[in-house]
Amino acid sequence: MTQAIEAQQRGILLSEAALHQVKSLRDKQGTDLCLRVGVRQGGCSGMSYMMDFEDSSKITPHDEVFDYDGFKIVSDRKSLLYLYGLMLDYSDAMIGGGFQFTNPNANQTCGCGKSFGV
Repeated sequence: MTQAIEAQQRGILLSEAALHQVKSLRDKQGTDLCLRVGVRQGGCSGMSYMMDFEDSSKITPHDEVFDYDGFKIVSDRKSLLYLYGLMLDYSDAMIGGGFQFTNPNANQTCGCGKSFGV
């Protein structure tokens, strides 16, 4: 039940491991950046995930902002149509490690896990 409540409050969910990793990466940049998450056409399954750090001053009124203890995740509303409920996780495993996307809106995913179809 707690996760369901959390999903209603935040359209993009972040595991503790993913939050720790993105904060660590941001701190190496030396500035206070937010993480922009979105989608674009392309990839093996039709759409691919994109995420990158950007300055908080680039947040627009057309963006949705999710706060994780002061760390902001930003997504444009069009991307959020495909990403709502997305769980972003991180693993430091030697094989298959990195960021993993679990998207409840995807009806197919690529073997690499970086693209999806709806």
